[in-house]
Amino acid sequence: MATSGSGSGSGSEKTALAAFQPPLIDLSKPRFDQSTYGGRVRHFIQVTSPLNLFVTSRGLEDAKNLIRDYKAGLLPANIDPSKLWRAKEICDSTLHPDTGKPILLPFRMACFVPTNLIVAAGMLMPNPSIKSIIFWQWANQSVNVAFNYANANKTTEMDMKETSFAYVSAVTTSCFLAVGLNQLVPRLKSISPGVRNIMGRLVPFVAVATAGTVNVFLMRGKEIREGIDVYDHEGKSVGKSQKAGMSAISQVAISRILTNFPVLTIPPLLLSQWEKTEWSKRYPRAIVPLNLGIISMCLMTALPFAIAAFPQYASVDVKTLEERFWNLKDSKGQPVKTLTYNKGL
Repeated sequence: MATSGSGSGSGSEKTALAAFQPPLIDLSKPRFDQSTYGGRVRHFIQVTSPLNLFVTSRGLEDAKNLIRDYKAGLLPANIDPSKLWRAKEICDSTLHPDTGKPILLPFRMACFVPTNLIVAAGMLMPNPSIKSIIFWQWANQSVNVAFNYANANKTTEMDMKETSFAYVSAVTTSCFLAVGLNQLVPRLKSISPGVRNIMGRLVPFVAVATAGTVNVFLMRGKEIREGIDVYDHEGKSVGKSQKAGMSAISQVAISRILTNFPVLTIPPLLLSQWEKTEWSKRYPRAIVPLNLGIISMCLMTALPFAIAAFPQYASVDVKTLEERFWNLKDSKGQPVKTLTYNKGL
């Protein structure tokens, strides 16, 4: 009887061990391969989905707890992987990777489309007045400042004085360019009226792209001056690198230009063709919903493809960074050959 009881107990222990085991899915990394452009696009399509905005604070806590319990080996081995990946998607879309705290909802990348929709439509209004140009450029750069601040690398933060200077500089640059170009285009008499009309419609993109680049570099300039944290393969910060900061900001600036290009060029070009049709004369009020629809599609399509141009977590050879990182060793005494950093979004 004693032997039989011992055997039964051993079987129960094996069953328990089979039900709970160390995690097989690495939730510390994105679901899709980030070394390929296609993998990054699939990742950011999920992270930037506006559907993530409907997740409640309770839903966020449940997602965090699910991931924590899974990493601790407290969940059954046969748990549905889709539940784990959905939990990670919620966390990646809501929490800042450096602080682990929720990003203010209007400035999460999942809210990029609804936040920017009205602003983009305002900037693309035909025949705008100078007051209208200044207002919408101010609104756009205000939104840019908020997104840049909320999604920046938080290992090097700017104080209020630096943020205010960057904000005023970006707004001034965008307004100066937009007003100046709008005044210049009509004076180009050597160009046909049709070409002048198209050029006038493209003015917002030129102004936004230039001012947006200035905005990123000003808002995150401290990351160049002081550097951002770089990490070894064990996840340990080994110091701040100015070169990594410069690379991170440059990549973010390029991604913002890539995002704005289709949004501020395709709608005006399509609408200029629409205005030549009989439909536009028959349904003049259709231009507003049509414009909003085209802008929405451009925003939703362009965003994941643009920010996927570069990995969010870049891995670089130590020789491309400052000399102080060249001879680092890990906890096992092995040379550290690559370091990683969060470039921000």
